[in-house]
Amino acid sequence: MSKTQTQLPTETWITATWEEYIQTIEDPSYEKAKIYYHKGKLRIEMSPLGNDHAKDHAVIIAAVAFFATTKNIAMNGRDNCTYRKTGCRAAQPDASYYIGENADVIPWGNSFIDLDIYPPPTLVIEVANTSLPDDIGKKRLLYEALNIAEYWIVDVQNVEIIAFAIANGGSRKIDQSQVLPGLDISLLEEALQRTRQTNQTQVYAWLLEQFQS
Repeated sequence: MSKTQTQLPTETWITATWEEYIQTIEDPSYEKAKIYYHKGKLRIEMSPLGNDHAKDHAVIIAAVAFFATTKNIAMNGRDNCTYRKTGCRAAQPDASYYIGENADVIPWGNSFIDLDIYPPPTLVIEVANTSLPDDIGKKRLLYEALNIAEYWIVDVQNVEIIAFAIANGGSRKIDQSQVLPGLDISLLEEALQRTRQTNQTQVYAWLLEQFQS
């Protein structure tokens, strides 16, 4: 019996071949899972996302869209998209963006983005409610290896955004986005804090006011 025909461990990294990764991601029982692969290790995330995760996810996606629109920055975003570097790496981030000169680089009609053909996304975002240690640790190493330009982790419980600029196979913490110039991470954190007290329409109006000023 193959690994995908039995119950695989979730929320942890397990040893697996690339073929087993492909079997897992094509298995209908994991249709709603997020699946990652790096350095011969497979991670399946099945935990329910819940209200808090979903709300912060929605707000951060809207904030990026509003900022790019008001600043006339070319951008194309994706929600839970699959990226693969055949044989060695794969990821399904909560949100990802191609920005600037690469905004339109991915043509319509791709079921997943093949990183052997296309460049990696400019910005990747993971929303962490229960997965924070992994998002800061092994996933950051994965995104470093994929040469993502910038990586944000939305810490739902602490209402914080941990942002990294990635270059030369490593990463450093930043307070202002490098790929969305002029966007302070602290402003996004304030937007998330405001959602704890008021509705998203009011938060979006506040964000637009900040971005247009």
